[in-house]
Amino acid sequence: MSLTRSHIRATTEEYLARHPHERESLAGLLSLLDGADDPADRATLPAHVTCSAVVIDRRCRVLHIRHRASDGLVLTPGGHTESGDRSLLTAALRELQEETGIPPGAVCLTRQVLGTPIDIDVHDIDARPAKGEQAHRHYDFRFVFHLADEEPPALALQDEEVSGAQWLPLADVRSSTLRTKLLQAQCDGRPEPVNASALIHDGNGRYLLHLRDANKPWIWESGCWSLLGGGREPQDRTLLDTVVRELREEAELTVAGLAPYAVEHVTGTDGTRVPVQVFTGRWNGDPARLPLTEGVMVAWVRPEKFPYMTMLPSTRALLERHAAEHDAPAGPAAGTVLNVVGVHLYLERDGQVLLGLRHPDSAYAGNTWHVLAGHCEAESATACLVREADEEAGLVIDPADVELVHTVHMVDRPGGSPRVNLFFRARRWEGTPELREPDKCVAWQWWNAKDLPEPLVPYTRAAIEGIRAGRVYTELGWAR
Repeated sequence: MSLTRSHIRATTEEYLARHPHERESLAGLLSLLDGADDPADRATLPAHVTCSAVVIDRRCRVLHIRHRASDGLVLTPGGHTESGDRSLLTAALRELQEETGIPPGAVCLTRQVLGTPIDIDVHDIDARPAKGEQAHRHYDFRFVFHLADEEPPALALQDEEVSGAQWLPLADVRSSTLRTKLLQAQCDGRPEPVNASALIHDGNGRYLLHLRDANKPWIWESGCWSLLGGGREPQDRTLLDTVVRELREEAELTVAGLAPYAVEHVTGTDGTRVPVQVFTGRWNGDPARLPLTEGVMVAWVRPEKFPYMTMLPSTRALLERHAAEHDAPAGPAAGTVLNVVGVHLYLERDGQVLLGLRHPDSAYAGNTWHVLAGHCEAESATACLVREADEEAGLVIDPADVELVHTVHMVDRPGGSPRVNLFFRARRWEGTPELREPDKCVAWQWWNAKDLPEPLVPYTRAAIEGIRAGRVYTELGWAR
């Protein structure tokens, strides 16, 4: 797998989003990317792409080497791309290891710039008639890394290309543009987590684990059971923002009260060391109902199963540590089964009931009418109702203005988790129903309670009929 033009262009545009004032100075690079020749091939003239690694240690010093090919100039490690490079960043890491002996696992990405180049340097290369090279130009993508450990590793310099190395203070970095950007970014050489994961448990000894896609080497932990989570993105103000966003994107999952638990160290797909901030939180829902957008499945797992599952040793150790600290029971008490609690809003106006049409691609009841509803998390049922009404439809409801009018206790399939569905009537509310979550609901509509639409979620129909008949309880799906 070699570098693609689309990858180089995407990396360039990501860089220009941070430095829009440089678009004019990088017009030649953009023109190169519009051309027919391979921008990463050193044979492409009069210009091509190169990559460099900017490594900072704990003393805020930057590694420089003396390049033989550049007449002894003192530069950061780097060079031309090769056919096996999967990305510009991995090309920089390869050059770093070849020229200095520092492997990818000895460095980590920085919070300040993540995997985006800190600089794209433009410099001219003189002709070398002895090597048959004409004068040309390099567009050098410079990636910054922090050393993962306290002390710099021993260097093993590539003798045919490197004649020496030195760690220079940040203020003495030879490239003025690089020096300015490092100072502006406040890269201080101290590694910190740039990924976040969620260790989710139900308080009864079960852990929510995510089975990732197999046979996809570009995916982190391919084919392994892991924690839900992912990498920090520029819009995330904190790592808590990161894990909340990842849970929402991967499984539309919201976990209240997430708190920092530990830092796990893993190896990223690019080979770098990745410190991961692990948050912990409690949830007791049904994983089968989560609309998973990544991976194969999520499932509840007990600690006794961990040794027989494919997962990173560090992840297994982390889970076992948490289980030991919380004295996880071997299983629920005999005959005890956790029930999922759902809350539902019954709004009636002049004999009409408010219903929403579920999105055709919804994981539950696609293209079917249903009342406004949600799963109860670490909150009271009325608090959940108020929250869901605001999040889904922009309705403002005072908890004092709701009353429980019907309960449906059900199992919707053989072996499925039992569910307690609470229907609350709101006597008063503020606002007009809005499509706040169009990926879940595509329309709100008032329907005559005597002439309900089809298709309608069966237990919703049963609840509405029960409410109108004055009944407070319905059972569905139980074997008699």
